[in-house]
Amino acid sequence: MIEATGVTKTFKTNSSNVVAVDDVNLDVKPGEFVLILGRSGSGKSTLLGMLAGLIHPSAGIVKIHGNEIGGLSENKTAEVRAKEIGFVFQFSGLIPTITAVENVMLPTLFYPDGPGSRSRAVELLKKVGLSEREDAYPSTLSSGEMKRVAIARALINGPPIIIADEPTGDLDVDTEIEIMELFRNVNREGTTIIMVTHNPDLVPYANSIYGMVKGKLVKDPESFCFRTWKAEPGSQAEME
Repeated sequence: MIEATGVTKTFKTNSSNVVAVDDVNLDVKPGEFVLILGRSGSGKSTLLGMLAGLIHPSAGIVKIHGNEIGGLSENKTAEVRAKEIGFVFQFSGLIPTITAVENVMLPTLFYPDGPGSRSRAVELLKKVGLSEREDAYPSTLSSGEMKRVAIARALINGPPIIIADEPTGDLDVDTEIEIMELFRNVNREGTTIIMVTHNPDLVPYANSIYGMVKGKLVKDPESFCFRTWKAEPGSQAEME
C-alpha cells in the first residue's frame, strides 16, 4: 500500500547537513496499524511527511499503491493525498469560525468528485460519538471532542490510509484511551493507519511496531530498549 525504499532526508544548515531520516525501508500492507515510536527529534514526523508526499526525500522512493509519488507534479500529489490519505495531527487544527460539520467537510473541497457530503459528515460525527454536536463551534468543544472532529474530517473522503502525527499528545490519559479505541475501530473496519508517537503505552493498539532512533527505523522497539531511553539520565522524559 505504502512502500518506502532507501528514503533519506537531509536538511542543510549554515554549518552542516543534518540527516533527519537515514535510509529507511518500510512496507505497509493494507489493513495494518503501524505505530512508529521515538522521542522528539528522532525523525519520525519527517518520515511521516515523506510517506504522505508532504516532504520530498533527498534520496529514495515512496510509492502509494505501487505508484511512485516523487515524480508527480504538486497538483497531482495533492490529488493523491486527497483521495488516498486522511490526516490527523497533534493539534486538531479546526477552523474556529465554522461548525463541527463544516470542519469535517473541508477536505471535500480538494476532492469534489469523492464520496464526501454533508450527510456523510453528519454520519461520521455520529460514528465518533458527536451526533448532537454537528452545529457546535470549536470553542465550545473539549479537546477530546475536537480530536474526534479531526478524525471524522480525516475520514470524509473515504481514504484507505490514515496518517496520524502524535494525535494524542495533547490529551489527558482517559481521553487518550478513548481516541485510541476510536482509531482501533477505524482500523478494524479496514482503514490502514500509520501513527507516530513518543508514548510506548500505545503499543497494544497496533499490530506493527517500529522504533525511530537518530533517523533510523528499527523493527521491534524492544530491540533498542525503547523503555530505557524514556528514563535516560538528564532526559526530558526523566524530568517529567
